[in-house]
Amino acid sequence: MTINATLINLYHVCKRECWLHANGVRMEHTSDTVYDGKLLHETSYPQRNDKYSEMNISSSYDNIDLFGKIDYYDARDKIIHETKRSDKMEIAHEWQVKFYLWLLKLNGISNATAILEYPLIRHTSHLELKIEDEEYLQDTVKLVLCLIENEGCPPVINANICKSCSYYELCYIDEE
Repeated sequence: MTINATLINLYHVCKRECWLHANGVRMEHTSDTVYDGKLLHETSYPQRNDKYSEMNISSSYDNIDLFGKIDYYDARDKIIHETKRSDKMEIAHEWQVKFYLWLLKLNGISNATAILEYPLIRHTSHLELKIEDEEYLQDTVKLVLCLIENEGCPPVINANICKSCSYYELCYIDEE
């Protein structure tokens, strides 16, 4: 099983969504929010496609395969640019980006940094990978692997974010 950046993000949002996604239940195609995010990514910084490149990066840690797809990477200045629609899940976004930074480091690219951008609210965060972040990610990767290899799906979390989730109807089908 490969642990990717999406699973790291989802793990910090909802363990159930992480498990479902990892086990092949994909609902993103039904979500206007996901579509809006992709559109925002494509239109917010059109000049980036000329300056920076998309980058697939992989490595392994403790015999666990790791993968990330960095949308924009400035190789000269070693800066990841990640664009998100809303900062409601900022912690999850930060760990996703720190996962990318960790993958870069595992591939011999040290001292890379990242800019997490929310163009709709004109907010940016500058991120770097600290030693304690690496330790946290090492633990998180193992926890995600245990979660997704579990036969049972985690319970519904009943949070405010559920109403805008692409898995909402699947999770709450018996609620009405």
